Amino acid sequence: MIPKERPDGPGAGEESARLQEAGSGSDPLAQTPRGRPQSRRARVHQQITKELRMRTGAENLYRATSNAWVRETVALELSYVNSSLQLLKEELEELNSSSVEADRPEGEGITVPMIPLGLKETKELDWSTPLKELISGHFGEDSASYEAEIKELGDLRQAIRTPSRSEAGLELLMAYYTQLCFLDARFVAPPGNLGLLFHWYDSLTGVPAQQRALAFEKGSVLFNIGALHTQIGARQDRSCPEGTRRAVEAFQKAAGAFSLLRENFSRAPSPDMSPASLSMLEGLMTAQAQECIFEGLLLPSPEAPQDCLAQLRLAQEAAQVAAEYRQVHRTMTQPPVRDYVPFPWTTLVHVKAEYFCALAHYHAAVALCDSPPAAEEDSPVLPQAFLGPPATSEPRGAVLLQEQEERRNLGKAHLKRSILGQEEALRLHAVCRALRRVDLLQAVLAQTLQRSLAKYSELDREDDFLETAEAPDIQPKTQQKPEIRAPSFSRVKVTDIFQRLGPLSVFSAKNHWRLAGPVRVTRGEAGFGLTLRGDAPVLVAAVIPGGPAAAAGLQEGDYIVSLNGQPCKWWRHAEVVAQLKGVGNEGVSLQVVTLLPRAEPPGTGHHRPALGGLLRIQKECGWGTPAPARASPRRFLGWSRKAKRGKTTGRLSPQP
Repeated sequence: MIPKERPDGPGAGEESARLQEAGSGSDPLAQTPRGRPQSRRARVHQQITKELRMRTGAENLYRATSNAWVRETVALELSYVNSSLQLLKEELEELNSSSVEADRPEGEGITVPMIPLGLKETKELDWSTPLKELISGHFGEDSASYEAEIKELGDLRQAIRTPSRSEAGLELLMAYYTQLCFLDARFVAPPGNLGLLFHWYDSLTGVPAQQRALAFEKGSVLFNIGALHTQIGARQDRSCPEGTRRAVEAFQKAAGAFSLLRENFSRAPSPDMSPASLSMLEGLMTAQAQECIFEGLLLPSPEAPQDCLAQLRLAQEAAQVAAEYRQVHRTMTQPPVRDYVPFPWTTLVHVKAEYFCALAHYHAAVALCDSPPAAEEDSPVLPQAFLGPPATSEPRGAVLLQEQEERRNLGKAHLKRSILGQEEALRLHAVCRALRRVDLLQAVLAQTLQRSLAKYSELDREDDFLETAEAPDIQPKTQQKPEIRAPSFSRVKVTDIFQRLGPLSVFSAKNHWRLAGPVRVTRGEAGFGLTLRGDAPVLVAAVIPGGPAAAAGLQEGDYIVSLNGQPCKWWRHAEVVAQLKGVGNEGVSLQVVTLLPRAEPPGTGHHRPALGGLLRIQKECGWGTPAPARASPRRFLGWSRKAKRGKTTGRLSPQP
C-alpha cells in the first residue's frame, strides 16, 4: 500500500520513492534497449515516407508525359523505388514483430502467441521553470521552498518511462496519471497551458509527435496503461486456469483503457491514438480475451470424452473467436489503419481467424462422430449449432439424432473444412517472414492439422462411395462475453505533490484571489464578531457590523489561510475554532484570501462573491472538506474533447 503521509510531513518523498522502484527510469542506461529500436523504427518510417513521395511524383510524371523515352526512364525508376519500399517495409515488420516474439507466455504449455503492444516512448522533461513561475507569480509563494516537490514530480515522470511489466508498473503509471490530474486542476487555467512541449513517439510507427497541451501527456500515459496491460496478458501462462483468468482480465482492462481514450480524445497528433487505431486496438484486445476464454474451456480435461452437446458448444465458442478476429482483420485492412498497422499483426489476426474457424469444424466433427448422442430433451439445440440453408437445416438436425451413418458423413465434411482451414492458416503463416520465426505458432498450427488428418483417416473408408456432404458454417455463440473494464484509478491512493499550496477548491490557476493581512483581531465582549463555516480552508460566513472582525477589515467570504503565523489552509472548522477559543487578551493574527470574480462585465466594477455562491460552488464541485491524503482531482482530458451530447465525456475517473 502506498504511504499517505503529507508531502511536508515525516513521510515526505516516501510515496514517490516506492513507486519509482517499480520502474527503472532513474537509470539513464535503462533507456537504451527500448530507445534504439524506437529510433530505428522512426528512421525507417521516415525513409518509407520519402520513398512514397518519390513514387507519387514518378507516377504523376508517367501519366502526364507522352514521351516514350521519359516514360521508360520513369518506369525503371519506379521499379527501383518499389524495391526500396519493399525492403524498408520488411525491416519495419521485423522491428514491429519483435514484440510478438519477445513476449512469449511463461510456462511449458503450447499456446498460440498473443499480440502485445509496445509502450510509447518520450523525451525528458524539465518541470522546474514553468512551475516555479506559477508558484511565485500566481500563488505568491516562495518557489525555492517547493524544489523538493518539483524534483519528486520529475523523478516520478522519469520512472514511468520504463515501468516494470507487473502490477507495480501499472500502479506507477496510474500514480503519475493522477498527479497529472492534480497538475491540470491546480496549474492550468483555461484555455492556457504550462508552456511545456510534451514529446512522445508513436507506438506503431515510431514517428515523434509533440504538443503543449497537458492532456496530450495524460492521454499518452493512459495509452501506456493499456499497452502495459497487453504485455502482462501476453506473458501469462495460459496452460493453467489461473494464468488464463489473469490473461482474460489483462486484455479486458487493456480494451477498457483504449475505449476510455477513444471516447475522450479526438484529433490526436499521433496515429496510434487516433479514433480508428483505438477502435482497432479495442477490438483486438476483446478478441484476444475471447480466445483466452475459449482456451480456458479446454483446460479441465481436454482428452476426456465429452457428450455431443458439450462439443457443439466448444464449436460455437471457437466460431465466436474466429468471428471476432475476422472483424479485427477487416478493420486492420481498411484505411487509415492499414497504412501504419504492422503487417505481422494483420497476418497473425488472419491466421487466427482461419485457425479458430477450423477448430470450430473440428469440434463439430467430434460431436457428430465420437460423442454419445444427445438426450432427447436436448435435440432442439443441435440444429442451432449450424447455419445451413433454411430448407435443409431442420431436416439435417433431425437426421443427426437418428442415423449414425449420416452423422459420420457430415462429420467427415466438417473435418474436411477443418483441414482446409488449417492448411490455409499454415499458408498465411508462411507468407509473413516475421511470423515464420515464431516457432511456437507453427508448432500449434502443425499439431492441430495432424490431429485433424488423423481423425479424418479414422473415418475414411475404402468402400465409402457416398459423396461427402457439404458442411454448414458454425453459429458463433459464447457463454462468456468479455467485459470492457475501464482503469480504476481510485484503487491507487496518491497524495497531491503540491498540496502545501492549499485545497484545489481555492488555490488553483483557474481562480484569482487577493491576499490580505496579517491583521490583528482582538476579542470583544461578544467574541470576535464573526461566524465561521466549512473546512480546508475555513470560510468567514458572516461578519457582525461594528465588531472586532469588521474593524480589522475582515469581510464575508474571506478564507482564513494563516492563524498566528501557522498555515491553516488544510485545517478543519473545529481546529480553527479551538485555536480561537484559546486566544487571550492579546488577540489573534489572521491572514485571509478573498476570491475575485473570474470575469467582470464592463461597467459593473469590483464586487466580492456572495457567500451563497461560494458555498454552492464548493458543494457542486465536491470541494467541501477533502482529506489531504485522499484528495482526488477532477479527472478531465481537457485536450480536444468531443462535444457534449447530453452527457459529460471528459471524465477520466470511472467507477471501478
